[in-house]
Amino acid sequence: MLFGIHSLLFRETFVEADLPLLDKCKALGFDAVEIIPFDPDNFPAAKVRRAAADLGLVINTGYGMPAEYNIISPDPQVRRNGIEFSKRLIDLSNEAGARVFGGMIYCGWGYLTGKMRTEEEWKWAVEGYREIAAYAHRQNPDLILAIEPVNRFESHFINTAADAVRFVREVGLPNVRVHLDTFHMIREENSIWSAVLEAGPLLGYVHACENQRGIPGTGLVPWLDFFRALKRIGYDGCVTIESFDPDMEKIARLCCIWRKLADSPEQLAQEGLNFIKSVWRQVQLEPTA
Repeated sequence: MLFGIHSLLFRETFVEADLPLLDKCKALGFDAVEIIPFDPDNFPAAKVRRAAADLGLVINTGYGMPAEYNIISPDPQVRRNGIEFSKRLIDLSNEAGARVFGGMIYCGWGYLTGKMRTEEEWKWAVEGYREIAAYAHRQNPDLILAIEPVNRFESHFINTAADAVRFVREVGLPNVRVHLDTFHMIREENSIWSAVLEAGPLLGYVHACENQRGIPGTGLVPWLDFFRALKRIGYDGCVTIESFDPDMEKIARLCCIWRKLADSPEQLAQEGLNFIKSVWRQVQLEPTA
């Protein structure tokens, strides 16, 4: 098991001036860092790869697709733009040496139609993502494309592990997997345990987030059940803490972070890491059922 941290806890951007953040994350004890290349034109992908290799860090990337690149838009040009932009992000992820490219990478983040998803939207998404995944597989078959179910307030399209599993199976390429995030799961799943088992061998990436986005262990997420389920399915990939700093106004507004979740980002990262590692150690010591 690898334990990672999200760069947005510390920085609102990731340009060349942000490269020293990798040293900080390594010093805090993390094995991996997830980066969002919000500014693709200025994302120092090759330098990220070299710095991470020197530090012994794993890099993952993610994104929340903006409206102009929404792959389930009724506008065919917007859908095409989304497919082409996704290919560009995949190229950057490969240049950065990423193992996983995940998140809301299959439709517009925050896009809500005011009704349940339609079969037409599903068809557009599956067909579009099959093209994206085929491109990614040709470039680098080892890069995992991770489909993250999110809560109902951020999307009407994929909200549960079962939705993501169906989507991954219909896309039908081996580099597409499920990305589970406990922040969204606690709002949408009937059972954390069952959702992890639903994903099973298709699980490719994990976000460990408390229900209020604070320090893992301070809220309502049933962490023992969650890690027991990861153990049951044999997941040994990366578990990344994802949270945000309310002092970063753009990110706070996008993610609705209106209060301090810890005394500092460093406290959230360090105490969160200590907690999830302790739960994982406890679960590892338990007899296998």
